[in-house]
Amino acid sequence: MKRTRTAIGLKIDRRLPAMLLTLLVLAGCGGGSGGSSGAIDLSGLGTQAPPPAAPADPPSPPPASAPSMQRQTAFGPVVGTDNSATSGTFAWKGVPFAKAPVGDLRWKPPVDPQAWTSPRDAQQFGNACVSTGRLYGPGLNNRYDATIGTTLGQTVGSEDCLYLNVWRPANDTGKLPVIVWVHGGSNITGYTADPVYDGANLARTANAVVVSVNYRLGMFGFMNASSLKNGDPLNDSGNFAILDIVKGLQFVQANIGSFGGDPGNVTLMGQSAGAVNVYAAMTSPLVANAKPALIHRALPISGGISLASELPAGSVATLARASDYAGQWGLLIVYMVIDDGLATDIPSAQAYLSTQSSEQIAAYMRSKSADFVLHTVLTRLAPLGASGSGPIPDGNVVPTSPIAAIKAGKYAKVPVLIGNARDEGKLFPTLFPLAGGTGSARLLSDAQVFSTAFGYQPDAAPQSTLEQWIPSGYLPVNTPGTGFDAVASRLTQIFFGASRASVADALASQQSNLWAYRFDWDEEPAPFDKIYGAAHAFDLPFAFGNFSPSLYAGIMFTKANEPGRLALSNSMMRSIGAFARTGDPNDASLDVVWPAWPATLIFDATPSRQSISVQ
Repeated sequence: MKRTRTAIGLKIDRRLPAMLLTLLVLAGCGGGSGGSSGAIDLSGLGTQAPPPAAPADPPSPPPASAPSMQRQTAFGPVVGTDNSATSGTFAWKGVPFAKAPVGDLRWKPPVDPQAWTSPRDAQQFGNACVSTGRLYGPGLNNRYDATIGTTLGQTVGSEDCLYLNVWRPANDTGKLPVIVWVHGGSNITGYTADPVYDGANLARTANAVVVSVNYRLGMFGFMNASSLKNGDPLNDSGNFAILDIVKGLQFVQANIGSFGGDPGNVTLMGQSAGAVNVYAAMTSPLVANAKPALIHRALPISGGISLASELPAGSVATLARASDYAGQWGLLIVYMVIDDGLATDIPSAQAYLSTQSSEQIAAYMRSKSADFVLHTVLTRLAPLGASGSGPIPDGNVVPTSPIAAIKAGKYAKVPVLIGNARDEGKLFPTLFPLAGGTGSARLLSDAQVFSTAFGYQPDAAPQSTLEQWIPSGYLPVNTPGTGFDAVASRLTQIFFGASRASVADALASQQSNLWAYRFDWDEEPAPFDKIYGAAHAFDLPFAFGNFSPSLYAGIMFTKANEPGRLALSNSMMRSIGAFARTGDPNDASLDVVWPAWPATLIFDATPSRQSISVQ
């Protein structure tokens, strides 16, 4: 192979920090129509051979009375857990769907896992993907626990993380609809072991197989680096996280029949950054052109996939340009060289890199620990506003404009259910200046927020006040124009509202089977009904039926609001089940008829009963 020299330049578009900073909004917890040339084969993602085809009539799992929780996958047998006595479900966790992307496989498309012959234990979650510790976890033990408070800003998780989890009702029913969950977290954090995402209650109530999939995060998942390119369109896209999700869908297509799921009825569901990735997958030729189809419905919640040029002036884009990510990589490699002691400043780093071939730079990048890479991102790129991550519109894996691809009919044209929360912006008080605010609207640090939320007693007398959380300039919260509520509403509109309208209008130009909901529940105990209300991601406990300990559970859920929220959650899960089953979310539990777009169903409840309406 010819060795090529690489010049690293730092002439970065001044818009780069702002473009990439806005991608950080999506923490849950987040030219042309695109498409690829017909000469490019995108069907064999990361495999030496295509994945095995799903059997025409997939076998049903053993009945609930069977002592064995063993199921066969294309790579080997896995043994799960019989939770029929506690949750009414069976579960298989930590099932590998790709080989660990470490060493030479870092920043490469996922490949099949090594096959195994002995039954593999599948009773524990796999590792979270490596990231910098944030408010949403995980902690030291790959779970939500008190150690999250000690790992903020520290490296958590592992690069060996490409695992998925499966839940199904504890019965012998086969051909169940399948719901594949993609978590949020700005594409820089998040993990399937988050207790909010436990799939047991949703699987039982929706009568479906629920699958949650890990994917690489941050710059391990999205990297537009010239030195890593080798001429392969999948590799060169830099969209390793999207390729992970597609690889998970391919695993589902080939293996879900062994768990009682129907590979011909798969709903791809995601929230926040997960919703962005759902749209990226829908518009990717890997999914749009897949035979057999990898997805049959889509359920994106609180996310969009529009470039700044496709939104009204003043809106915040959810998709950065491929060139922005190339500039980001230029910053990363230069600062890695400086932090490694190979150069003392930017000019000397550029001079050093000019002597290295692309192969040498790629080998160097793969030789450094994940902790070293993340430390450089945290200390060097984050202060510049250049640490965001998300789908790279490369034109092969992700269209150069997913919105244009949808308008041209170049996407997986399946029934779509779009979700949003009324007060999305209230989860992002540090971003209030984007909506005309006078500064951050939060007085507490992330460590203080975690400490307060983790130990909060929601049924006791209030232990916090608005004045402890919100600066005086935003109080009273209902002050017209400048109060906390008004600025949060503007932030919700310029980011989430504009993006939703952009993608919904594009979809509506191509299909009529499109629905939307808005989550309005705000019955938290004071003062959190004002601080958060119906905030971004606050619909997820309802969608999964999980009100047990998680980041915000302690400040949201009381005995007083239990009857209404349980009823609302049941209706939401049943609607998700109806949508997964038929492509239409209407269900008798709603007490109303849910019209298609542009109508919006409002999910709400009083403390004592659900209150569902249509707008």
